[in-house]
Amino acid sequence: MTVASAFAGMRSVAPVVFKAGCPDCRGRFELAASALRLAIGATSRTTFYSFTCPECGAAVRKPAGERIVELLTGGGVSTLRLHSAL
Repeated sequence: MTVASAFAGMRSVAPVVFKAGCPDCRGRFELAASALRLAIGATSRTTFYSFTCPECGAAVRKPAGERIVELLTGGGVSTLRLHSAL
């Protein structure tokens, strides 16, 4: 089997975008997965996603529950796993 035949019939996939909002400037926008970062900690208090507001430049950090983690990881957002110090 050649590479061409293995991928024959595959369609291009539209890039995933996420809707977000900035608490500082109240801007609403869409961000590509590459514009977001996800940090997964040991607790819900240490699990969050972050991005830079494209409108005002503010660093935004928001909590991420299980469903948000699932959506972001499924959409290709870079993930950092935080480990607690012993």
